[in-house]
Amino acid sequence: MYHVLLAVDEDESRSTRIAEAVADLPSASTEVFVSIFHCFVDNPAGASATQVGSVRTVQNLLEEAGIDNQVLEASGDPADAILEAADEEQVDAIYLGGRKRSPAGKALFGSVTQSVILSAERPVTVAGKTRTAE
Repeated sequence: MYHVLLAVDEDESRSTRIAEAVADLPSASTEVFVSIFHCFVDNPAGASATQVGSVRTVQNLLEEAGIDNQVLEASGDPADAILEAADEEQVDAIYLGGRKRSPAGKALFGSVTQSVILSAERPVTVAGKTRTAE
């Protein structure tokens, strides 16, 4: 079984795109298990990850594709939390969303994405926002 950590923030479009990338993996419905991961930077209300809209959207998309999954959560620095969860869950790969950058910033990823890419001891896949019809 190929185990993926899918890091989800609050952006629905970015989260959907990365979930679609996982769902497009060969034999995803029979050979892939996904740990949907959300890190709260600030959570004074004590919400759970399953209350975050993008997490629910990703979970529904994966379930419709027949992909087994679980939801994990943490609080603190997102990059550190993603890497820690990847180690604890012993995942095969990390999937996370990228952001559209300005022309000057295209050479750099966002700070969380860049930190994960540079520090991960496993493959990292980055996907952008959902394509829109033109």
